[in-house]
Amino acid sequence: MAISALVGITSITAAHAADKIKVGFVYLTTPGDHGWTYAHEVGRQQVEKHFGDKVETTFVENVPEGPDSARVIRELAKQGNDIIFTTSFGYMDHTIKVAKEFPNVKFEHITGYKRSPNVATGNIRFYEGRYVQGVVAGLMTKSNK
Repeated sequence: MAISALVGITSITAAHAADKIKVGFVYLTTPGDHGWTYAHEVGRQQVEKHFGDKVETTFVENVPEGPDSARVIRELAKQGNDIIFTTSFGYMDHTIKVAKEFPNVKFEHITGYKRSPNVATGNIRFYEGRYVQGVVAGLMTKSNK
């Protein structure tokens, strides 16, 4: 996830060479110390570490995947964020909707498949872990089914 954030922000940095880049993140849960949201939080922290005073990040946690996510995404755009990362599949349609209202803001939706001129998508390599799970299951089967 950190790579996705770095790539997205690097492309914006060239356009805002003298300005501080504002980056917003929308989290499904509280980051905690493990799991999906924690991985995004580590990515956010790496962005701050890598770009230093060239970037300012904010995040909103515990955002449900329903209609309220559009309000949160919209608020981050109104606050002047240059790029907003929406980090859960259920934010996809709301990300697309809000992106239409803010054509000069970049959005990166994680795990989604819908894109638009200012919405990109990113994902992790789920298939690698799933392949290993399949091999283990195949080795454990007693019925070969």
